[in-house]
Amino acid sequence: MLRQYELVERVKSYDPDADEALINRAYVFSMQAHGSQKRASGDPYFSHPIEVAGILTDLRLDDETIATAILHDTIEDTVATPAEIEKLFGGNVARLVDGVTKLSKIEAQTENERAAENLRKFLLAMSDDIRVLLVKLADRLHNMRTLHFIKDEDRRRRIARETMDIYAPLAERIGMYEFMNEMQTLAFQQLEPEAYTSITRRLELLESDGGDRIARISAGLKLLLGRGGLDAEISGRRKHPYSIWRKMQERHISFEQLSDVMAFRAIVPTVEDCYKALGIIHRRWPMVPGRFKDYISTPKRNGYKSLHTAVIHAENMRVEIQIRSEAMHAQAEFGLAAHWAYKQDSKKGPDGQVGWIRDLIEILETAGSPEELLEHTRMAMYQDRIFAFTPKGELYQLPKGATPVDFAYAVHTDLGDTAVGAKINGRVVPLRTPIVNGDQVQILRSKAQEPQPAWLNFVVTGKARAAIRRFVRHKERDEGMALGRKLYDEIVARLPAQLAPNALKEALQRLKMDDEAALMIAIARGQVSDAGLMEALMPGSSGGDAETAPRQREAISIKGLTPGVAFVLAPCCHPVPGDRIVGLRHPDEPIEVHAIGCPKLADGVDADWIDLSWRDGSDGAVARLAVVLKNEPGALGVMASVIGAHKANILNLRLDNRDGGFHSFSLDLEVRDLHHLTRILAALRAAEAVSSATRL
Repeated sequence: MLRQYELVERVKSYDPDADEALINRAYVFSMQAHGSQKRASGDPYFSHPIEVAGILTDLRLDDETIATAILHDTIEDTVATPAEIEKLFGGNVARLVDGVTKLSKIEAQTENERAAENLRKFLLAMSDDIRVLLVKLADRLHNMRTLHFIKDEDRRRRIARETMDIYAPLAERIGMYEFMNEMQTLAFQQLEPEAYTSITRRLELLESDGGDRIARISAGLKLLLGRGGLDAEISGRRKHPYSIWRKMQERHISFEQLSDVMAFRAIVPTVEDCYKALGIIHRRWPMVPGRFKDYISTPKRNGYKSLHTAVIHAENMRVEIQIRSEAMHAQAEFGLAAHWAYKQDSKKGPDGQVGWIRDLIEILETAGSPEELLEHTRMAMYQDRIFAFTPKGELYQLPKGATPVDFAYAVHTDLGDTAVGAKINGRVVPLRTPIVNGDQVQILRSKAQEPQPAWLNFVVTGKARAAIRRFVRHKERDEGMALGRKLYDEIVARLPAQLAPNALKEALQRLKMDDEAALMIAIARGQVSDAGLMEALMPGSSGGDAETAPRQREAISIKGLTPGVAFVLAPCCHPVPGDRIVGLRHPDEPIEVHAIGCPKLADGVDADWIDLSWRDGSDGAVARLAVVLKNEPGALGVMASVIGAHKANILNLRLDNRDGGFHSFSLDLEVRDLHHLTRILAALRAAEAVSSATRL
């Protein structure tokens, strides 16, 4: 583990003006915050953030980024808070630390939801400041280097898969190939241990048979270019096991059939020297057809520039050679990180709004589920690229197999949405036609066009797939709402009375629906039955709770009273089975049974109180209601029909008050129990003719 002074010296070696105090404070704070925490290896947990910071010093990053690396786990794994980080280290460091911090403590989410939410937060932070990504990649690289200490195999494989699917492609997309290769190799070792062991052994055997073959070829290449007047730095290596395995899988060939397992790099002073070196090499050895790529004239989207070629060397052995300038090599080694190497104006902060990151942010906004987000993000990051041009000569990079629909969405979402046809190199072609490297693509559009679900069968970019799925979801939603509204109107027409204005709002609460649109979609999809909707709008209107009239199945009996003791249900509160009740005992009088909320009890009475409750099976009692009807023809009939629909019997009806537009009634109803009474009240309140309905 790096010591405090060693880390500071590393930063000062490339940034003499670095804030030494900031790094020292971060070092001490992180060490104290992590305290006695241990890693799976048994090392102090504090060693991990320091090693991450050490990795970033190799990228020559500024002091704020180094401090972020030291502090990146403090919020997640210690009691430190974002406010504390901001107070001690400033707003920039606090923002960077928050961007790196994962949301892994959300236990209620599924694995995909948790991974998607982590990725969503991470990408949004990365779009604001690319240094978040650099810290996160260094963090993941060190975690992969120590992954073998984790005993749980399933956890090791999950971390390796996440690295292979998300973090290695991210490293590749910003040109950090060394990070990418090491992460892929370590992940491959966990995911395919047998294949990794087999390929590694064969590579070792090949080296032992060929002796110092890489050294001999490197020396010969340097001599050849030197004779041509070029001072070139030559290096060679065997290809990484994962790269070899992937080629074997893609080409369906065995290791013995794979001829180009060695790669060499020639670094020359200028761009002109790159092309001169290429000519010298091609004159000396025959080129393998189809293997030459000029990434200098058409750089990769991550800014990578180089010439790639493959030649047939001695003994019919294929050799891959990369030719680049020193500036290109720095870009290839450190990728986007090379732009954040210390400069006098680096304190202004980097601009992370790279084109492909903007595409990922658009995917974040349109993904409909965690699975879609992960799928589209992987598609956007992890495919080989081709180049295509607009009629005006603008260059766009796309994955292999991309179609004009993918191209249209790459230019602009509106162009993709309205595409009706395409011309490739001036010839009209179907929209599903694959684009070839160097094609000129013109999109034919119409305002009457809209994205077609069938496009999902052939588009290959995450951006196109996300946009099409978003449109399909919205269209299905609109059509579902229209169908649901039609069915809703038909169901409402079958109700025994016209609905009150607030009946739908109350129905949404009973059905636990967020809004009216959700209800209409649920109706269209059959998730809410006709009877269920009628019950929610006007309880009892479906007839499901009115199978019989409220006749007593047995006489009302009350727990707490000796059988045969006389009692009366108090006329002041009209208790019904289901109410909480209490008894009042007066000398030489029957027990008086009251509902617990009776106003008479609150006024205080001179009597003994008895704790009572209804016996099981008690059924049938008289309840008194106060109903206010609108002064309009048929209002009394509406009230009677609602009560009749619930099979309740009106024992007494009295007009209490006539006040302009409203009539107030008192009525006594014979009901079964409290549940029956509650449903009648709810149904009355849902009727348009009823202004209010309350129990007395």
